[in-house]
Amino acid sequence: MNETMICAVGNVATQPVYRELATGASVRFRLAATARYLDREKNEWTDGHTNFFTVWANRQLATNVAGSINVGDPVVVQGRLKVRSEVREGQPAWTSADIDAVAIGHDLARGTSAFRRTQRPDNTAAGSSAQPEPVWETPPGEAADRQEAVAVT
Repeated sequence: MNETMICAVGNVATQPVYRELATGASVRFRLAATARYLDREKNEWTDGHTNFFTVWANRQLATNVAGSINVGDPVVVQGRLKVRSEVREGQPAWTSADIDAVAIGHDLARGTSAFRRTQRPDNTAAGSSAQPEPVWETPPGEAADRQEAVAVT
């Protein structure tokens, strides 16, 4: 299926509204994405047009957003773009650009963030065994051996 996937970078404009629905958790907030350009006459950065999007997140993403995102936070949102409009009495009444979010995170180009994994329910009764996180660090002795091997070749 052809969907319009976009990535929008901006600031959270409204406090996220969290709801528990029959289908699971849902959260929505407004995202303000303002273009900036260099005004060569003034030799300074200037704000351009601001686009506003309503961002929707569901299930676990909604729960995580509700606990992580606040008004003013710089965020990156990736998701499906949905443009809706309504016509009343032959005249356009309103148009809304919504993003059905797949991923949302803080914009680390403009600040720092502390990541915490969410706790998953224990599924060991269902037959799946929890596997430990792999050790990605190279032991100190092996690191020196690898550096010597690279230097020799």
